[in-house]
Amino acid sequence: MKSIALITALSSLVAIVAPAQAKEVIIHMKDQGAAGAMVFEPAFVKVKPGDTVKFVPTSLTHNAETIPTMLPATVVSTKGAIGKEFILKASVPGVYGIKCQPHYSMGMVALVQVGDGPSTNLAAARAVKLAPFAARRMAPLLAQAK
Repeated sequence: MKSIALITALSSLVAIVAPAQAKEVIIHMKDQGAAGAMVFEPAFVKVKPGDTVKFVPTSLTHNAETIPTMLPATVVSTKGAIGKEFILKASVPGVYGIKCQPHYSMGMVALVQVGDGPSTNLAAARAVKLAPFAARRMAPLLAQAK
């Protein structure tokens, strides 16, 4: 009986100290969505450090890439290929601006918040000058971020 109790106690301890599994969040790159033409859906996501965000094209004309001026200070900008999935590894807390280069001028942007906030680069991200339609779509996303 003591060995069963010991095994149960050890199992409970492992469950308590084991790290939470990283999640994968999927964002679709769409020609048409709830917010209009050329959109990411969802356009705003909040994830934890260690999670990944997978951008999935629904047509061969989209890509996803980070906006270099809308990243935490230590994060290097990355770019996905046209028509291919793009994986963003959410390693550093902060906000990450994302765009589809072919449709950026049409406002195809997204925002990923890593961590619960406050995001150290949020004020800088809000100050970035974007193309007019991209800026109109990014403003409410930045308003959701902390």
